[in-house]
Amino acid sequence: MATDLVSTEPATGKEIWRGKSGNVDATIERARKAMRDWAREPLARRIEFMRRFANEVRKHAEPFAELIARETGKPLWEARTEVEAVIGKVEISVTAYAERTGQKKLNSALQGTAALRHKPHGVMAVLGPYNFPAHLPNGHIIPALIAGNVVIFKPSEKTPAVGEFFTRCFHEAKLPEGVIQCIHGGVEVGQALVEHWMVDGVLFTGSARAGIAINRKLASDPGKIVALEMGGNNPIVMLDTPKIEDAAATIVQSAFTTAGQRCTAARRLIVVDSVFDQIVPAVKALTEKLIVDEPFADPQPFMGCVIDNSTADLLSESFVALMSRGGSPIMHMKRRDENLPFLSPAILDATDIHERPDIELFGPLLQVVRVADFDAAIYEANATRYGLSASLIGGKPQDFETFWNEIRAGIVNWNRPTNGASSSAPFGGVGLSGNHRPAAFYAADYCAYPVASNEMEQPRASIGVGIKGS
Repeated sequence: MATDLVSTEPATGKEIWRGKSGNVDATIERARKAMRDWAREPLARRIEFMRRFANEVRKHAEPFAELIARETGKPLWEARTEVEAVIGKVEISVTAYAERTGQKKLNSALQGTAALRHKPHGVMAVLGPYNFPAHLPNGHIIPALIAGNVVIFKPSEKTPAVGEFFTRCFHEAKLPEGVIQCIHGGVEVGQALVEHWMVDGVLFTGSARAGIAINRKLASDPGKIVALEMGGNNPIVMLDTPKIEDAAATIVQSAFTTAGQRCTAARRLIVVDSVFDQIVPAVKALTEKLIVDEPFADPQPFMGCVIDNSTADLLSESFVALMSRGGSPIMHMKRRDENLPFLSPAILDATDIHERPDIELFGPLLQVVRVADFDAAIYEANATRYGLSASLIGGKPQDFETFWNEIRAGIVNWNRPTNGASSSAPFGGVGLSGNHRPAAFYAADYCAYPVASNEMEQPRASIGVGIKGS
């Protein structure tokens, strides 16, 4: 029996969407029926459909952005940038498919041809997150559709309205029925999709706990392609620099954009002793000026609320727990209304915490660690099972070369925020951050598999050895 689902605006508590969980078997059956014809569409035709989709999103850009802002609680300005990213992903993915999965023909024996082409996997299940409910699943979906796969998209149960609106744009672009479907539901629907024998691939963005569960469940099924993007406990390392104000702004952007609800957000600020007394007060002073408010407030806020009250409760409890283990508050985490998930950005000196917990606290909480020198900073930065993003602030070119060589992360920046990732580059990490299937520009790699062929127009062969005489 279908389960009732309700989505509320985190900034107001008002209901925004109501629906029922979907039927996994029926959805997969529709996808399988559409799969063969879609894969046989010429590539140019599939690309044309994606460009139509981009035009539909462009046509509805403002109501789309407003819906994202309402359902996630993020500021309207940020929701607008997400819609622009959805549109821009199409042309980036077209270029990536041509570059990463191009066809090749080579000379072969007996005047034949050796060819390299790529095939789609089939039915792809895309499990989306709530923090970027359109942009991040879109980063899987567009490359998958261009490659000739059909897609079943399960949005986060916390952002179903955005998922439905997003999918409707594909339908308004006249994609054939069954090629892209949206199925709603909670954990049980996601599990059913992952485990279903007629699903050929699982593309996931979310928490490490959920990603590990998917990986464990599919460990005995090597025939399924699995791409996991699972966040990080990301470090930002601070060395000496004359640009203290710029460094502070970079750190604040890294830690508190999207209320800290980015997988690339800086969770740990690691500062060498010589610059600690300069940078920490500067970061605190700038953070105190950040406007935290509802999505449509005027003036526009820097950040909104976190996704729901349970998340706000967990973050508040985590802040207190860190203090109880030896952390010293630099800026307390405050909640202005117990009924709404608005949190002030918090900063905590974690230097004296013994065995600092290696977890991703997905919200506006920055831990500061004071170290003696650069070597100690790199050691501290690598003291995590995650490995998504890392930034070095300050230092010289040779320092960044050392940092790049020694840090374990899939995104390594210099004097740029940890969340400064380009859609024209691969996006992914190591350790608990991913399974070596980077997304963004490299998504084409997991959306199609290479097929090698040796070809001749007519059979031509002879056996020259080991044949009995007539």
